[in-house]
Amino acid sequence: MIESEAAVLRHAEKISRMAQKFGIPYVFKSSYDKANRSSLQSFRGPGLKKGLSILAKVKKEFGLPILSDVHCKEDIKPAQEVLDIIQIPAFLCRQTDLIVAAAKSGRVVNVKKGQFLSPWEVRNIIRKIEACGSKNILITERGYSFGYQNLVNDFRAIPIIREFGYPLVFDATHSVQLPGGEGTASGGRPQFIPTLARCAIVAGADALFMEIHEHPEKALSDGTNMLAFSRLEKLLAILVEIRRVAPVLNGDLE
Repeated sequence: MIESEAAVLRHAEKISRMAQKFGIPYVFKSSYDKANRSSLQSFRGPGLKKGLSILAKVKKEFGLPILSDVHCKEDIKPAQEVLDIIQIPAFLCRQTDLIVAAAKSGRVVNVKKGQFLSPWEVRNIIRKIEACGSKNILITERGYSFGYQNLVNDFRAIPIIREFGYPLVFDATHSVQLPGGEGTASGGRPQFIPTLARCAIVAGADALFMEIHEHPEKALSDGTNMLAFSRLEKLLAILVEIRRVAPVLNGDLE
């Protein structure tokens, strides 16, 4: 989430430099508004106008493609002027009007699969977007509700969703979230981020989504399921090597 312009530019520069070092295509993501907070008192971000202005600056200064989430169809027109990828949040992945408006924007649409959906139900989301004449689609897998305030990952979902013909992104940070686990905020188990990221690459994920913060303990949103920047370089080095050998690991056994 956009905490301040200075913080956004600082994170974008550092992570962009690291991605270049490893030859990894990098899309910058930050939210101008986090509408699905647990508490009314939770920080939501700078809002649409100011937030898009900050994201436009990131795009201009670092030449990065930009992704952010929208929560209502009225946001899409101004958002599409800045964003390269419009993200549909997990809780809104079945909101037809929002999906249709995003599909008609001319931008890539990244849909985060709801924690309440099976992998094969993603086909219905894809059909909605395709019916609008768009095939610029990404699907992000981010875990499944497992009892109260817990998520688990079913890595069978990765090949299942990929069979629908579009790139599969794995969200390695929100997958360790404990929704509402702290009462008025979500908790998390960030120690499992590297494990899940490694598993996702082996399972065939086309890209990874990770929330990175210099000081997760001070983050204004999702700090309990963020990866500390200090851990990023070592993890990327491991993931790049796993990606290199993944075709062998996923070889046909027949």
